Amino acid sequence: MPQIDAASRHRSVLLEESLGFFDFATAEIIVDATLGMGGHSEAMLERSEKVRVIGLDQDAAALDLARQRLSRFGDRFTAIHTNFADIRSALSDLGIGSVNGILADLGISSFQIDSPERGFSFRFDAPLDMRMDPDSGDATAAEFLEELSEEEIANLIYGFGEERASRRIARRIVKRREEGRPVRTTTELAELVASVLGRKHGERIHPATRTFQALRIAVNRETEILAGFIDNTADLLKPGGVVAIITFHSLEDRIVKNEFRRLSGKCSCPPRLPVCQCGAVKKLEILTKKPIEPKPDESDANPRARSAKLRAARKLPLIEAG
Repeated sequence: MPQIDAASRHRSVLLEESLGFFDFATAEIIVDATLGMGGHSEAMLERSEKVRVIGLDQDAAALDLARQRLSRFGDRFTAIHTNFADIRSALSDLGIGSVNGILADLGISSFQIDSPERGFSFRFDAPLDMRMDPDSGDATAAEFLEELSEEEIANLIYGFGEERASRRIARRIVKRREEGRPVRTTTELAELVASVLGRKHGERIHPATRTFQALRIAVNRETEILAGFIDNTADLLKPGGVVAIITFHSLEDRIVKNEFRRLSGKCSCPPRLPVCQCGAVKKLEILTKKPIEPKPDESDANPRARSAKLRAARKLPLIEAG
């Protein structure tokens, strides 16, 4: 079992900014939809002795750490091993129909990145896995690269990683595969991408960063399930309840922005369409006109926070929503 000291080293991103949207004086139940190692949950439980936190996470190892860290709060904390996409059924199983707040921090945790065997980081030579839930039985990143066509790999790397050299990288991956040397480890992939892109002297970001990001998103279907999750939050929140979501790349932030707009009643259909087809419905009030980003001191102390963006919305009263 992982040890709790790993949790103490983790820095929760935009902690004060995200918790500032919740009313802890009146909140009874808040869902931490991406529990991780429990940093945000711990801060919420410390804010009020009345609040109960339901923590969801698909990573069993991280869940064990969070349980250790938050055991002192007794039955005010409940941990559930599940993906945030299943938030509705998870709450239903607990007999909970609505909640006062929902928080989601979509970033990969330091614990996951720093666990060599998980295959998330090119800093360690390890099997190319990248599954948030390694017991899920889903395909690993290595299996993706063995099974997808060159065009599918290129589209994946460009679409989820915004990597301009995606076609050259995909071509090299498939060439290795045809030579009987499929890419199966983090080091093999990192070196392959670096050989395609090269590396400039003094460059801070490793050339394989965007490719690794793209594979992680694809393996865990991160963008695929996000819109549905936001839809669920709009239904599960009590009137006046708040959903706050922290993203770490432009694709996720764009989905959150567009879903919040749609759920605030702003139609995105072309003006000539006689009937709205985007599904715009007035359920939420957007609380962040622009995303909140980390202050310089947080970014300096925690480089992984630099790309974080926070957006929040409040559930409208039924009479106003109608």
